[in-house]
Amino acid sequence: MSDKQRTDMRSKDIQADMRAKDIRSTDSHLRLDDLAVGYRKKVLIGGIELSVRRGEIVTLIGPNGSGKSTILKTITRQLVPIGGGIYLASKGSGSDPSMKKLTQFTPMELAREMAVVLTGRLQTQQMTCRDVVETGRHPYTGTFGLLGPADKESVREAMRLTDTEELAESRFSEISDGQKQRVLLARALCQE
Repeated sequence: MSDKQRTDMRSKDIQADMRAKDIRSTDSHLRLDDLAVGYRKKVLIGGIELSVRRGEIVTLIGPNGSGKSTILKTITRQLVPIGGGIYLASKGSGSDPSMKKLTQFTPMELAREMAVVLTGRLQTQQMTCRDVVETGRHPYTGTFGLLGPADKESVREAMRLTDTEELAESRFSEISDGQKQRVLLARALCQE
């Protein structure tokens, strides 16, 4: 075996060992491992490494067109990663410190684990603010999407926390942008 082959094997073993340690880390809730993002298989940003603990707030800062939204869209599975991995600890894992690759979550499981507020516009037409917040409970409803008492309480609590209770019966399309952001935050909160 040549020196180069030994070095390549050793490098792969070290990388696999590092990934295994990082993925099993009990401190991480979300982990990006050498993530590459972009469009049509063209890498916009590569080598992204990030570990986020549950409850930690992370801010992506950069100029327009630098890839911030592309990273977020990739993390939320709106775009397919070009390379690397995205790992998420699930509520269902309990005390098990292992994490699952994002691709292993069904859409419903992922909706129970992750809520995101992006700048895209909702098609709300005749929806009230309460209706918009209630859509955050969809992952927890049955076949017909009917809210139970616990769901309704989650909606009330989320609207209370975001100070949007007084907007409950207002049409979403008729409130200010700042109020819309608070309503969308309430939707993300009640999604848990």
